[in-house]
Amino acid sequence: MSAFPQNYWYVAAWSKEVGRELLSRTICGEPIVFYRRRDGRPVALADRCVHRRYPLSLGRLEDDSIECGYHGFVFDCSGACTFVPGQDRIPRTARVPAYQVVERDRWIWVWIGDQSKADPALVPDAHWLDDPNWASVEDMAHSPFRYSLLMDNLMDLSHETYLHAGLIGTPEIARTPFTTRVDDVRNRVTFSRHMEAVECPPFYEKTTGYTTPIDRWQDVAFQPPAFWVNNVRVAPHGTPVGPNGDEGGAHVKILHGLTPETENSTWDFWAVVRDFALDDEAVSHALLTMNQEVVQQDLDALTVLEQVVASEPPGTQELSVEIDAGGLAARAMLRKINQ
Repeated sequence: MSAFPQNYWYVAAWSKEVGRELLSRTICGEPIVFYRRRDGRPVALADRCVHRRYPLSLGRLEDDSIECGYHGFVFDCSGACTFVPGQDRIPRTARVPAYQVVERDRWIWVWIGDQSKADPALVPDAHWLDDPNWASVEDMAHSPFRYSLLMDNLMDLSHETYLHAGLIGTPEIARTPFTTRVDDVRNRVTFSRHMEAVECPPFYEKTTGYTTPIDRWQDVAFQPPAFWVNNVRVAPHGTPVGPNGDEGGAHVKILHGLTPETENSTWDFWAVVRDFALDDEAVSHALLTMNQEVVQQDLDALTVLEQVVASEPPGTQELSVEIDAGGLAARAMLRKINQ
């Protein structure tokens, strides 16, 4: 069994990160070099020359091909070698693996696994990032811990009460029961926590203008192996709900592309999108800086936890309780899809 689920799309980069400069990034243990062709289409090749394994990302672009910076082998967008120094014959095996990529919703997704099975229809839906009815702020974090720790963290939001107090956490989150659902057909784990007449944390008070008490919803969807969305509704207490179940108030979606780098490090591509104050730069700045602080608090805590887990002897047992239902369901689904 692979360390990571194969035959899935993973977020590899924000679109703005990939241009005519070579970008090296390790995804699920595989070193990959990304760049754009002259026509703008993204390319992803294994970041190792077949000759002496020198990283192609340390070479240079020649038109739409990469020239290795060590001995000058040249590889085109398909990974085929088109030039070998010192000889005219190009060995049949002189090629590097090429990866299927899809650019959608301001993310570049890469398919890890059997490239013949790459289906763009399977790219998770993050359309809010490109929807004019929503505004977004985004960033990324390189995290020195295994991605299962981040998955556990996001599947149990009761930690917001303690780790993120003064930003997004309030006492009611840890006290309010939630409902977990598992959809084995579509490979989804969801959980919902709806709170009424609760404290409005600074994260929403500073951006929506609402004050305590508010009604606050957290409807989380995790699409294994790597995509997480928290659908948030906040509204003054008692605001009527429309016929579709979530109208009224303000809506925020917090997105995470959870991409393993190695077995002990993770790329966290995140965004906060909203359907209010779309052109308000002050709101955008507040959401960006506050969520950066939230992410940093998680990063600090999970970096410590990675060191703890890594130092424990094999077979060390942990205690799970009701608040772990979402995380345990996500773990089970990950094991299922990685068999």
